[in-house]
Order: sequence, then C-alpha cells, then structure tokens
Amino acid sequence: MDEPRLLNNRYQLLGQLGKGGMAVIYQARDLMLERTVAIKLLREDYSRAPAFQQRFRQEAKAAANLSHPNIVTVHDFGLDHGQLFIVMEYVPGSDLKTLIRQRGRFTPEAGLPLIIQACAGLGYAHRAGLVHCDVKPQNMLISPDGRLKVTDFGIARALASIHPDEQTDLVWGSPQYFSPEQAAGGAPSPASDVYSLGVVMYEMLTGSLPFQAPTAAELARLHMEIPPTPLTEMVPELSPTLEKILNKVLSKEPSQRYRTADQLGRVLLNFGNVKSAPALSLTPEAADLAATAAAAQVERPAGLDIDWISIGLGLVALVAALGLIPFWIWVYFVYNPPVR
Repeated sequence: MDEPRLLNNRYQLLGQLGKGGMAVIYQARDLMLERTVAIKLLREDYSRAPAFQQRFRQEAKAAANLSHPNIVTVHDFGLDHGQLFIVMEYVPGSDLKTLIRQRGRFTPEAGLPLIIQACAGLGYAHRAGLVHCDVKPQNMLISPDGRLKVTDFGIARALASIHPDEQTDLVWGSPQYFSPEQAAGGAPSPASDVYSLGVVMYEMLTGSLPFQAPTAAELARLHMEIPPTPLTEMVPELSPTLEKILNKVLSKEPSQRYRTADQLGRVLLNFGNVKSAPALSLTPEAADLAATAAAAQVERPAGLDIDWISIGLGLVALVAALGLIPFWIWVYFVYNPPVR
C-alpha cells in the first residue's frame, strides 16, 4: 500500500499483522475514537455470498456482546468496497501457535495457566449460549503480560452458511483441532469446544498434535476413530492424573467429556499448584474460578467438612421455634377458654 487504505472513512489500515485462507488481518487506526485496533478483512468471494453476509452480521453482533478479559472485544463490523470486515481490540504480543513453535512444548506449570484462561473466556461464552466452533492456538492471543484472549468467535459457523453440506476445514473449524462430531459434519456444542481445547492442551504439553495426516478426510477419520498416543508415553515425566484429565477431554463421545469449558477450568485449577505458576497471572475471572474450585473441589478428600456455624444457627432456630409452641397454646386458650 502506497497510501494507507481507509475503511468506511474511519479505519486507517497501517500494516498487515497476518494472513490466512479467508482473511487478512491489519493493525489499524480508529480515526473517530483515536485508538489502535485490529481489523480482519475478509476475502471478496466470501463477502459476496448473501447467506454469509447475513450470518456474518449475526455472529459479529453476538460476539460484540461478549465482554470478558479473556475474549478479544469486537468493536464494529461493516462492508466496504464489497469486502466484509470486523473491527476488534488490538492485542500486542503473539498467538499461542507461534509460542508453541518457538518453545517446542510447555511444562504444566507454564502451560496450564494459559489453558485455564482460555477456559474462563470460552466458559463465559458458553454461559451466554455461544459456541466458538474453531478453537485452536492460532485463535488464542497472548499479551506480553501473560494474558490470553480468545478471538474469532462465530467465524467458522458463518462460513458454514456458504456450503452447509460441505465437510471441509471451512465448515466447522480446523481439521487438526475439531471434534469427532465436527469431523462427522455435525453442529458443534460447548463439549466440542472442550475437545478442541484438549487438542491444544495436548500440543502444548507434548510439542506435537495428537493426530497428523496429509488430508482433512484422514484427519477426520483419526478424530472419530483412533485414540491419541498416551500423554505419558509422549512425555514420561508428566502426571498420570493429568493424562486421565486429558483422556476425558479427548473422549470421542461428547457426553463423556466435561460439558463446558468452565468445568474443565475447575478441574485444571484443582490439579496441582496452578495458581503459583511463574510469570503468569490469572485474570480476575480465572481467580474467581480458582476460589470456586477450592470451595467445591472436583474430587472431594476423605471425610466431611462440617460447617459448625451453620449447624449451630440451625439449632438456635429450632429451639426458638419450639419455644413458641407453649406461647401459642396459651394464646389459644385465652381466646377459646374451655367450656365448664
């Protein structure tokens, strides 16, 4: 670009941040509010499809209603010169996929706090009735202070409106990360996002994907039929308990997984001393999740935690109630004396 392009007479494109099969992402300047934003400019052939335009607007509106520290905020969307675009919060830093490539693999102490933050953001969306449909490390942005933000809610679902009967990576997510039900062409659910999170978690901890194949069709078959190589076989020093958690997350049957990202987040918080992970601070929501997990642990220890204060208050209330019985008997006989 010789001259920075201006979208809708408001957004000045400054430079390219990334490029994918369906869109180009730019760093831009919002001239009205005088702030830096990120803009995803979709390909013209997608933008021309009427069904996609309508679904894109619906998904963008739904995503714009999500306000959470672990979700990239959607500011605006529109159509300019035949191309759809979506305006988002600008997050400096890198995406999780790039970090995995750079590091090879993460230790549980470094990786689990990031997954927990992803669980917090996705769990919030699940409670709002939204499914991401395309959970992958490329859609998880990490800021320099260790904050993870999930982006691209609903884009994969909108793309499905172009060819609803087509089973490719443009329908319900990315083949390396989608769930067995997505691989079969079915509509995703919160449990599908949980499965995709499990694939991301497996890749973080081992440095490699659980399934690799030359074609999307073969990847789909592996997701639907073949169990991944056990976690401790890939990295022997990893905990067998963590392997059990991940095996549940990667179950082929959705009902066998954790139903929402919130449930997975609570389990991971209950596993080990995640809260003390170095160089990574949990968001307020993740901290609240930690408090919830501590108060109601997934696997209760032996014995009962007796709440003596509540028991004492209950006994006081019972004594008070019993003490009123003679009073009400006296009142009754005052107004209804016995006939002699």
